[in-house]
Formats: sequence, structure tokens, C-alpha cells
Amino acid sequence: MTGPDQAAGVAATDDDAAELVAQLKELAGADPADVRQVVAEVLAALDRAAGGALREHLPETIRHDAGLGAA
Repeated sequence: MTGPDQAAGVAATDDDAAELVAQLKELAGADPADVRQVVAEVLAALDRAAGGALREHLPETIRHDAGLGAA
């Protein structure tokens, strides 16, 4: 994909990222334990989508909190 088609795909991704950032900012005022749980669930989902490759790049404490086990 090149030219305008590629730019449209990037814009959609940027919009998705902006929406996710906005949702995480809303959580910032919430209970820290709830925020931590949401972040752990997001990281676990991203790791599954990456076929387990994400956990290799996370610190041990974050892997533990997300239930990802050892790298």
C-alpha cells in the first residue's frame, strides 16, 4: 500500500491510539488498583496478539502483574 491509501491507514491507527490514550487518561483519576488491573489486562491481550513476544520486553514485575510469567 502506498500513497493516499497508506496515509489513510496510518490516520486510522493514529485515531485508535488517540482514543486509547484518552481512555487511559480517564482512568488516571480512578482507583489505582483498578487502573493497574486494566493495564495488566491490556498488556496480556497485547502479548497474546504478539504470540507471546511482548513479555520478553517487559520488566519482571510488570510480567508478574499481567500474569505473563517468565520471559
